[in-house]
Parts: sequence; C-alpha cells; structure tokens
Amino acid sequence: MSQTTNPIDPAAINEEEIFRALLVPHRSLGRFGFLVLMGTLGVSSFMTGLFFLSIGAWPVFGFFGLDVVIVYVAFRMNYAAAKAHEEVSISRVALHIRQVAPSGRAKQHEFNPYWTRFSIARHAEIGITSMRVEGQGKAVIIGSFLNPDDRESFASAFQTALATAKGR
Repeated sequence: MSQTTNPIDPAAINEEEIFRALLVPHRSLGRFGFLVLMGTLGVSSFMTGLFFLSIGAWPVFGFFGLDVVIVYVAFRMNYAAAKAHEEVSISRVALHIRQVAPSGRAKQHEFNPYWTRFSIARHAEIGITSMRVEGQGKAVIIGSFLNPDDRESFASAFQTALATAKGR
C-alpha cells in the first residue's frame, strides 16, 4: 500500500489569512425601535398640535408636524451614514484595508505587514481615540467610527495578528 502525500506549498501558507475583521458603526436603535419612536413622536405631536389648534393657535399645529419631519430626516441621514464599513485582513504577505463610504465608494489600501506599523493615540479618560496603519510612505486611519471599547478590542486583536504575520 503506497501513501501519497501532498507537498505543502509555502506560498499558499503565506497567503492564508491570519486575521479578518469587519468594522461597522454601532447603531443602538434598530428598525423596530425607530418605528416605535417615530409613531410615539408623531402621535404626541399630533395630539399636542390638536390642543393648540382647539384654542386658536393654529400656526403652532404646523410646527408640531415640522419637528417630526426634522427628527425623521435626521435619523434617515444617520442610518445612511451607518452603511460605511471597513474590512481588514492580514496574511503573512499582505495587509489589506478596504474602506467603504456610505455612498458605496470603496478605497483599497495594501501594505506589506513586515514593514507596517500600527499606532494608536490614547486619552487618559477615554482610551483609544484613533488608530493608524503606516508603512511604505502611506498612512490610513482605521476604525474612526468605533466606540472606545470596540477600538480597544480591535486594537488588541490587530496588534496580535500583525505580530504573528511578522513572525514575532
């Protein structure tokens, strides 16, 4: 009985991902919460507007509808901005960062992990305020929309993966 062994391809091992992360902005109010909020705001504004209408202050009725429209537009803009995200992946031969704007336009950044430096800025009370990947004459700020706790966990995992890619 003969055994055949598959030779291990060093190039395939080097290109294998060590780390992958999808960074997305946190939105605490989901679709159902938004509908409840807008319904509650709409009904309360309408009822209050009716009260003012009944006492003869009819222009106030229109302003109560205007505030609901302004809140609605603000939330829609916020949800549109939430479409932004960043994809980060590290292998032994490449560090890829793909930044997608709310419009859908994407920017690709590629670094050699061996020559890449990851730097963070900290504030004594807040924690990490910014994260930056630098190398080969370029610099990219990543995770700017993350909250401080998410920045801490991402920075820790990213530093470990980058050190692994460098063989440390």
